[in-house]
Amino acid sequence: MSDTVAAVPEERDAAPHALVEPGRLRRTVLTVAALNLGYFWVEVAVALAIGSVSLLADSVDFLEDTSIHLLIFLALGWPLARRALAGRVMALLVLVPALAAAWAVFRKAGDPVPPDVLALVATAGGAAMVNGVAAWLVSGVRHHGGSLSRAAFLSARNDVLVNLAIIAMGVVTLWTRSGWPDIVLGALIVVLNVGAAREVWEAATEERLAARALAGEQIEDRPG
Repeated sequence: MSDTVAAVPEERDAAPHALVEPGRLRRTVLTVAALNLGYFWVEVAVALAIGSVSLLADSVDFLEDTSIHLLIFLALGWPLARRALAGRVMALLVLVPALAAAWAVFRKAGDPVPPDVLALVATAGGAAMVNGVAAWLVSGVRHHGGSLSRAAFLSARNDVLVNLAIIAMGVVTLWTRSGWPDIVLGALIVVLNVGAAREVWEAATEERLAARALAGEQIEDRPG
């Protein structure tokens, strides 16, 4: 591998920044991994203490994000074909919080007690700040590294949206004094993560096709 990571074919809009130093990519994703791991412990503790489905799903999301960024850190020096495989692995990792949220929604539906709104909103606000910083850091490198950096950007972007939704849900919970807004949002988080997984999988598929083309293989006119 050369001293820079070239943008993959599907990222035509990356010019004129088609190349970026691997060191910058690695520093960025490692910083974001540390941010996510640190706040995971905060959010999971609060989620379990107040019984919030949406916060629990989001805390698992922080752990999933940590895994994704650590995998990116390791995989950036790999050739295109192995990066495509890593992208597919990360697409499956994105489904982990979706499964966790689905199980939590199922259990909470049997006992829809509303969570503590003040703790929920304060924790979601902190999460939004952490994810906002992560999204800002990753936005500078999201056109590089193919499905790897795309996974990182999609994850950070989606997490900010989820955190804002949790804050809004807290207001609704305060008004209705019901646990159902928390349950409904937990279900929506499942849908959001499934959509992110699909996008990352498609990006990795494009990279796999590009790797096969570079290797001189015959590419059929269908997804790989």
